[in-house]
Order: sequence, then C-alpha cells, then structure tokens
Amino acid sequence: MEKFPLTKKGFLRLEQELKNLKGIERPNIIAAIAEARSHGDLSENAEYSAAKEKQSFIEGRIQELEAVVSRAQVIDPTEVQGDVIRFGATVAVVDVDTDKENKYQIVGNYEADINENKISLSSPLAKALIGKEVGDEVEYTAPGGKKTFEILEISYI
Repeated sequence: MEKFPLTKKGFLRLEQELKNLKGIERPNIIAAIAEARSHGDLSENAEYSAAKEKQSFIEGRIQELEAVVSRAQVIDPTEVQGDVIRFGATVAVVDVDTDKENKYQIVGNYEADINENKISLSSPLAKALIGKEVGDEVEYTAPGGKKTFEILEISYI
C-alpha cells in the first residue's frame, strides 16, 4: 500500500478539513436536500439538483481524505536535521539569471500550494533540489524554459 508523505502541519490541516466535511458540511447538505425535496417535483427542481451535486462532491472528497489520512507518513520537519535537502526542507534559492530570491518548502502532493511557496515532492524543482547542499546549483525545466538556481540556505522549520 502506497504511503503519502505529509508534513505534520499538512496532516493536521487535512484532518481538520475531513472533520469539517463530516461534521458540518455533510449534515448541512443532507438538510438542504431534505428541504429541496419538500418543494415537490424533483425532475424540475434546481435546488435539489444543485444539492445532490454538492453532496456528490463532498462524499468524494471525504473518501479521498480518508484514504490519504489513513496512509499518511507524517514527517515533522523540525525533527529533521542536516545539510542536505530532504522532504520537509525549506530552501532559499536565487535565480542565477535574474538574481531573484525565493524560499520553497518541499512538501507532500496533498499539501502543495504555490501561493504559500510549498512545492510538491514530485515537482521538477523539488526533484532537482533533493540531495543538494548550500552552494550547489540546480537546473530544471520550468514551464517557461530551463531555470538555474543556486542554493543559499537550507532549514527544517
């Protein structure tokens, strides 16, 4: 059975979402379906159709989250140390061409969020960074073409 690597924060966030879906969203949508049913003819009832569609989405998400949470391999980045980039590392890099600096944290697929600079372990950039040290240069293919970064700092926070 495949394990899903997650940071401790990411695991807690998924558990909270699952709890919310089961405890709040599911009962709310059941009530909305019951309310829509009370309006009569279901074949032309837009409220009923919308509520059933939302219920289907919620149930699918619950199943997905239950599978991930049950097979999660939780890794606390604060307990990992070292000079080499591994899962959970926060890496400061500079683009060699533009001198633009950025920080990325390498996380599991289910917690990746580019808006928070959390990149998936399976992303091209993360694959290029894994195993490298401060001062190393990494090259990877981004959607806009080849990029080269120099690693400035590695931390596990």
